[in-house]
Amino acid sequence: MWTIHAARARLVAAIGGSAAAAIAVQPLAPAGTAHRADARGSAIVVSEFVFESAPFASAHASTIVETSEGLVAAWFGGTREGAADVGIWLSRRATGEWTPPVEAANGLQSDGTRYPCWNPVLFEMPDRMLWLFYKVGPSPQTWWGMVRTSGDSGRTWNEPRRLGDGLLGPVKNKPLRLADRTIVAPSSTESAERPSAWRVHFERTIDGGRTWTTARPPEAADGPRIDAIQPSILVHSGGRLQALGRTRSARVFETWSADGGRTWTPMALTGLPNPNAGIDAVTLRDRRHLIVYNHATRDRSPLNVAVSRDGRAWEAALVLERDPGEFSYPAVIQRSNGLVDVTYTWKRQRIKHVVIDPTKLASTPMPGGRWPASSGR
Repeated sequence: MWTIHAARARLVAAIGGSAAAAIAVQPLAPAGTAHRADARGSAIVVSEFVFESAPFASAHASTIVETSEGLVAAWFGGTREGAADVGIWLSRRATGEWTPPVEAANGLQSDGTRYPCWNPVLFEMPDRMLWLFYKVGPSPQTWWGMVRTSGDSGRTWNEPRRLGDGLLGPVKNKPLRLADRTIVAPSSTESAERPSAWRVHFERTIDGGRTWTTARPPEAADGPRIDAIQPSILVHSGGRLQALGRTRSARVFETWSADGGRTWTPMALTGLPNPNAGIDAVTLRDRRHLIVYNHATRDRSPLNVAVSRDGRAWEAALVLERDPGEFSYPAVIQRSNGLVDVTYTWKRQRIKHVVIDPTKLASTPMPGGRWPASSGR
């Protein structure tokens, strides 16, 4: 436990909380109750639920963003994934506590039909408007892209609108804003045939979202086709981009771009395992790359954090969850204060929020792609 009041005050200020919100224990806290790093120097600063109770039974596919007023998180919630009552729910963390969840979007149509909502993605545009991308439709094979915008950090929202033909928006993970203000949204499609064909693509805008173009990585010239979806984008030296994501091949895929996302290299598999589950990744300000993923080929547990200097050689850093159950679909950002925020599905019942101090991440090589027994908490 920390006993120096100055250190305690600095930590509370960093996470945007109050003195009463910081307590020195590691187990999971109720919504809005922050946990501090322990005296052994853990990189985990806060571990909490976004909500303790809610008017829905199931929650999945969270997203998180930093605004000028604090953090905003969203996810889809309802009876179960794919049920007509599934909507997009949202909570804000501006004063050290998460606000109670509110429904920010649903799939109600003009004829009274209601379809489920899917995979929200929050993103702040260069003009400071907060965009909430999400999907509506009976299934991932037939859904369409929707968006709502907010000028007050998610307190109120403009009317929903459907994206243009052929556009889905970011399908799971956050868009990337380049130095020239170009925005690249990682996306993908799932075809209606059986088995469904999975294809990655990227939606790119140079005018703040008014118009978009689409780019697809080509298939590899040899070897089996890689069915892949839900990319996440990293930034390397010289402006090169690397996208990583989910596959049916038991490994994370990668594709690279040297021209700001206009064109991409053929799909390839990395050495990181993947149990056909979503991942997310972010390039840190110290130029390391951080990925949150399930280091497994079958189950959605454990949930792990790995880091890399080059996007190819990954080292084990943290285990966020290791118990039986589903811990999946992470979202990760680095805030303006340098801390890293991760949200993820906790047993399909809640959304968990973890804050990581990346300066305290100690990494261990993974020879042969094996997670070292001593790495992580």
